Amino acid sequence: MTDITIYHNPACGTSRNTLALIRNSGVEPVVIHYLETPPQREELKELIHAMGISVRALLRKNVEPYQQLGLADEHFSDDQLLDAMLSYPILINRPIVVTPLGTRLCRPSEVVLDILPDPQQGAFSKEDGEKVIDKDGNRLL
Repeated sequence: MTDITIYHNPACGTSRNTLALIRNSGVEPVVIHYLETPPQREELKELIHAMGISVRALLRKNVEPYQQLGLADEHFSDDQLLDAMLSYPILINRPIVVTPLGTRLCRPSEVVLDILPDPQQGAFSKEDGEKVIDKDGNRLL
């Protein structure tokens, strides 16, 4: 059994599509509802490092706390940005997926296909109807 974890927000369409793509590979991942169970500081730092992105790149910008806290201002240190994300988990962009092949922020959702160890098992369309995988499990480009 493949060990896959998704930091998931069920209210987010991209997160739901990503979870569905994981399941379409025949795997039931560990699902962490990160708004209810946010990662600890060290775990968040490890995820950011594993994704190879900056702390700022993980910030979700189109949510209320971002503007309220003035986080667009470049003077905030990485530690201050982490503090904000830990205080307001909605600021953590999602979904984050961890597999044996890597860790990615899966925006758009089909980014997850690059790190899934197992092939897709059938056709898949996103919630908006966009076809991503054909009936033979092949990625459509």
